[in-house]
Amino acid sequence: MHRRLLTLALTSAFAAVPVLAQQATPAPTQPVTAAPARPATIHQRFDNQQDRIANGVRSGQLTPRETQRLEARQARIHHEVRADRAANGGRLTPQERRQINRQQNRASHQIYRDKHNAAHTRP
Repeated sequence: MHRRLLTLALTSAFAAVPVLAQQATPAPTQPVTAAPARPATIHQRFDNQQDRIANGVRSGQLTPRETQRLEARQARIHHEVRADRAANGGRLTPQERRQINRQQNRASHQIYRDKHNAAHTRP
C-alpha cells in the first residue's frame, strides 16, 4: 500500500514538473532590440545647440554679446566639421568625431552658463 502511494505521488510529481517549469518562466515584457540607440549625429547636435541659443535670445536670458560669442563658436565648430569632412572624402575619423564632441560639450556648458548668469536683456 505504501509502495503504491509512493509510486502514485512520485508519478504525479514528475508529471507536474514540465507544467511548473513553463509557468515559472516569465514572458518578456519588451521586445529585444538588436542594437543600442545611436548617439545624436553631429548635425543633430549642432541643431540642438542652435535651438538652445535661439530660446535664450527669445526669453531674454542671453545678451546680444553673449549670443554673438555663442553663434561664432558654433560657426567655428561647423566650419571645422566641413573642413574635416572635405579632407576625408565626406567622413570624419573617430578622432575627429571625439574632438568635435568635446568642443560641442564645452559649447553646451557655455550656453548653459550664459543663459543662467545674472545678465539679461530688457523685455
